[in-house]
Amino acid sequence: CISNNAFFVCRYELKSGDIILADEKHKPIYDELVENFKVDFIAGGATQNAIRVAQWMLLSEKATAFIGCVGKDKYSEELQRCCEQDGVETYYLETEEAPTGTCAVLVYEKERTLIANLGAANLYKHAHTQSAEMQQVIAKAQVYYCAGFPLSTPEGKETMLSMCKHAAEHNKPFCLNLSAPFLIQFFWEKLQEVLFHADYLFGNESEAAEFSKKQGWECDLPEVALRIAAMAKTSGSRCRTVIITQGAEKTVVARNGEVTLYPVLKLEKEHIVDTNGAGDAFVGGFLARMTQGFPIEECVRAGHYAARIIIQQSGVSLPPSPDIA
Repeated sequence: CISNNAFFVCRYELKSGDIILADEKHKPIYDELVENFKVDFIAGGATQNAIRVAQWMLLSEKATAFIGCVGKDKYSEELQRCCEQDGVETYYLETEEAPTGTCAVLVYEKERTLIANLGAANLYKHAHTQSAEMQQVIAKAQVYYCAGFPLSTPEGKETMLSMCKHAAEHNKPFCLNLSAPFLIQFFWEKLQEVLFHADYLFGNESEAAEFSKKQGWECDLPEVALRIAAMAKTSGSRCRTVIITQGAEKTVVARNGEVTLYPVLKLEKEHIVDTNGAGDAFVGGFLARMTQGFPIEECVRAGHYAARIIIQQSGVSLPPSPDIA
């Protein structure tokens, strides 16, 4: 994360505020930033961010674990260090086929430009999940969470479905995030297969609107949440809970045929540093309370709290400890 870099925005033909995937002309930017500036390294990735926040909220070292794919390079070492510092156990598959996924964040006049190189994140192999070590890790877990982004990778759906089926067979909750409208647009069939197993579904208002459009529904957001919650699912031991966040507006929760709206505490604009990762932070706070057996209203409150803390930081960087009653 680098501040005040109008130079790089111009040099790499970027638009201030862009969120883009790096192509060949952008790839030198990562080493150039590290060589010429004091760079803040922050462990990232949508699922990993949510897990880091959950770990922070749980106040119990190594209460969480993350599985993913990294390259054999200095960035994977930095990622490992950051997660260990946060108390998250990591089980990375290492590949020599691509570098560790990175995202350069340039800040100019409080406007952030993100250039993501997914790299090794696209190359996770289902066989790694099936290894004896990973099967032990999976068996120990009590709750499973995954963002929707692996659906866009070659073996992502297969890996997610194996987690889903394990969760259903052992009566453990599987949680899914819609993550981005493009996943609904371009990976709809894969999404439907995984959604069939989801006990908890997270998303924001843009993703919910895209879901509604795909289904041909013409209704308001609470009704969209209700209809998704009522869709068929594999496990009948618990209802599906749908949670839709709307930034500073009320969070919508649908379950058991009912909708509840939860207000978000107002935060003055001057205190907001970076809204990237707010949704992941909400999920992390929610999951932390859920694993502790708290009722849904407390899970939402914890999600709001975590998101409020994160948007006052640069990136998903965590204060020493949470301060929530």
